[in-house]
Amino acid sequence: MRLIYNFLALSSLFFISCNSEPSLQKYFVENTENKNFIALDVSPSILNIDKTKLSAEQNQALQSFDKMNILAFKLNDTNKAQFEIERAKVDTILKDKKYQQLMKFDSGKEGASVNFVGSDNHIEEFVLFANKKENGFAVIRILGKDMNPTSIMTMMSVLQSANIDLEQLKPLQEMLKK
Repeated sequence: MRLIYNFLALSSLFFISCNSEPSLQKYFVENTENKNFIALDVSPSILNIDKTKLSAEQNQALQSFDKMNILAFKLNDTNKAQFEIERAKVDTILKDKKYQQLMKFDSGKEGASVNFVGSDNHIEEFVLFANKKENGFAVIRILGKDMNPTSIMTMMSVLQSANIDLEQLKPLQEMLKK
């Protein structure tokens, strides 16, 4: 009897810990191999920055950045229905209270939103979601540790002076040409 009790207790813990709710991470994993999508993981090495020329604030912002995941859906004549389904899935995921919205823009034909996960000064993830009815959509996850809105703005200034290694972005450039 004790063996059955232990088995049931362990089983219930297993099922409780297996979260079946949709998340962006699961969405990325599920669609990485889908022919309608292009997926890229971009590391900080893409920036090719001379760290000796950065201020202490810029160095701190750069250190808070771990990686960027990009998932883009390229719309064509044969996948318009799938585009609407996939876009609705991302909208649903981003409505979860875990994703706090910073801003949103929607003109009917195109839209964008910026969300984050974490607290104001300890942001783990920024999510940029942009869509255009003629082209498709892209979801960009910027992952890091202890990021905050100021560090993201500082990071943007670093990006302007970066010698970006476009080789990592080639798959995305190719998709946009088609």
